[in-house]
Amino acid sequence: MLALEFPLPALSLAGWQQGPESARVILCLHGWLDNADSFLPLSAHLSDLNLVAIDLPGHGLSQHRSLDAHYHFLDWVHDVATLIKSQGWQQVDIIGHSMGGMIASVLAAVMPQMVRRLVLIDSIGLVTGDSSDISQQVRTAINHRWQSPNKQKPVYRDLQSAAAARQSQSDFDFNSAVILTRRGTQACSGGLIWSADIRLRETSAYRLMQNQAIQLLRDIQCPVLAILAKDGLEMMQKSRQVYQNCYSQLKLVELHGGHHCHMTQPEMTADEIRQFLLS
Repeated sequence: MLALEFPLPALSLAGWQQGPESARVILCLHGWLDNADSFLPLSAHLSDLNLVAIDLPGHGLSQHRSLDAHYHFLDWVHDVATLIKSQGWQQVDIIGHSMGGMIASVLAAVMPQMVRRLVLIDSIGLVTGDSSDISQQVRTAINHRWQSPNKQKPVYRDLQSAAAARQSQSDFDFNSAVILTRRGTQACSGGLIWSADIRLRETSAYRLMQNQAIQLLRDIQCPVLAILAKDGLEMMQKSRQVYQNCYSQLKLVELHGGHHCHMTQPEMTADEIRQFLLS
């Protein structure tokens, strides 16, 4: 495992690489409030592939956005596009979990020359808003921005207690929580705090409308594998009904497990990914 740092114009991204560096890059994008190490269990079963996993801005070991900035979904798409361009990578394959899959989906739609194949792990479609809710959406976002500077992160006495807190909010086992906690915490007076930017919890000031989401998904021309967890997020099952017919080349499979099935069922998930990427 090789630790990496990617200096971009606005900030620096952290990550790691595993496998033959001469092979095609398979970029791994994690979900909201996770980090690059969410792909560690999966990487143990894909050691022959060139995996590059990054911490998205504000997550893990990557830098936070500047104090005058916020975490808009489309800015993450720009970050990933800038990373690919700056590294001179040709067409990459992308494995995206949850929010990471949505970021990858929009990238594949707007920069088709950058993405050869796309793997979505318990992720399908995009999160959208309703035009009738726009005033409330913006009002809530403003209030959250006012509140963020006054919020204090909880302090945990050790790694185990922080991992237990993470597990209590998720559907995975304690070992998976420890994996995320090791990369996702930093030392402070009294113990550990989460390193993730507290502004990640702010409500977004805007959402894509459903017709925009449908158009973006229709613009994805590369082959897509969607691995949905049978016991995953309910919103993904609902999104499946709305969006699965929007993809021009979609292979959809279901696996046992929860939302983090790539961590709790890594071998089965890896088998599906290998078959898709190497076919």
